[in-house]
Amino acid sequence: MTRFIHQNLYIFYTAVLGLFTANVFIENAALEYVVGILAIPMLLFSVLGATNLFRILGAVFILIGTVMYIYADLPYYQIPLYLTSTMPLLTFLTVLPWMNSIVRAARFDRRINELMKANVTDLSKLYVRSSFTTYTLASFINLSALSLSQEVLLENMSKMKKKVKDSFISRTTLRAFAVALAWSPMEIIVAITVDATGVSYLSYLPWLLLCSVLVISIDWIWGKRTFNSISYTPSIERTNHKLDIRKIAFKIVHLLIALTIFMIIVVTIGNHFQLNFILAVTLVILPFSFVWALLIRRWRSFLSIGWKTWKMRTNGLQNFVLLFLSLAFFSNSLNETPFLQVIQEPFLATSEYPLVTLILIQMMYLVMSMIGVHPIATIAVLMEVLQPMYAFINPLSIGMVLITGALATATVGTYGVTVTMTSMNTKQNPYHITLRNMPFALLYGGIGTLIGYLLL
Repeated sequence: MTRFIHQNLYIFYTAVLGLFTANVFIENAALEYVVGILAIPMLLFSVLGATNLFRILGAVFILIGTVMYIYADLPYYQIPLYLTSTMPLLTFLTVLPWMNSIVRAARFDRRINELMKANVTDLSKLYVRSSFTTYTLASFINLSALSLSQEVLLENMSKMKKKVKDSFISRTTLRAFAVALAWSPMEIIVAITVDATGVSYLSYLPWLLLCSVLVISIDWIWGKRTFNSISYTPSIERTNHKLDIRKIAFKIVHLLIALTIFMIIVVTIGNHFQLNFILAVTLVILPFSFVWALLIRRWRSFLSIGWKTWKMRTNGLQNFVLLFLSLAFFSNSLNETPFLQVIQEPFLATSEYPLVTLILIQMMYLVMSMIGVHPIATIAVLMEVLQPMYAFINPLSIGMVLITGALATATVGTYGVTVTMTSMNTKQNPYHITLRNMPFALLYGGIGTLIGYLLL
């Protein structure tokens, strides 16, 4: 029975999230309550397939939320209405695999990954090349880029000592991945921040790009110096592999043009229909992917890859369903109590010293990531806490720190998805990955904080 439920969760999730999205436009109170009622079995089913870490997080948020709900003396029949505020994020995650699928169907990922398969005689050059490859792919296919890049590097570096190989892969792939997502409209942290601060995505874009380019450039210099003295022996199978720069450049330009058009459409539709950023991105992804597949004549492979990927990813959403629904209940209950003001006090106390506030946000991300709290859970609390401070501190500055601080944890969050995945792929201790990347995380967060401070 459990297996049957797990294999068909995509039907239930899609139905509930489809109803929620439709009601955004219909605005029917009865339908809103129905969606809230359906969120309860969503939450229960998700517990079955969620990992222990997310079960613990979900249990904590629900327990604390329940205590605050009772403290606020709210009627029990309103509980379903307190579970739906994060459903836009779940809807966003549900359609995201279709954008990943068109990139894979057009074989953009394979062509760009050839950058790492070509003959390289210098480990420092391979660092820049593999970092650039991961950076480019992560901008479009998110987490899948990490797995692809690490797979290629493990193959190419099969003759290298394990210590060198582990250090190299955990640096170049995780750091490029974290930096690439800073400006991507398909990154959920970016979408959450845009909506939370009320600052348009286009206002963030140039500063996020600046931060991204600065950090990746510094890391390339850093990486080249670190690995310059280490000899590199590529695998025999790849020594004579020829690199077709023109084809790869064409694929990269194609992707950049597609992403630019996508961003223009999202912003235009969002402004015209007065939609929040997350909803605008969600509504554009599916039709944009289908039209893109038609234009490049990859319709059949897109449908084949897309359907399998979407079904698998949606069935595997239990962690995020549990996290987001429990977060919604916690956040909405918190807003009904005076406890929110208590949590806000440390931040309000530093309002006259904006730099201290921005550093405090960064440190909160790092500390929470060390104990296994997902950055989305951290940002959900910070959004409620920081809202009154928009009157004292430029929301754009706060947003810069919210984004860079959250993404920096992708390189050091010991219990996070990215570090755990890297640990499993390379068979190394996740704590070693955390310690190795901590200086980079502080650099990334520090540059984000500096840019945020200069924007005050």
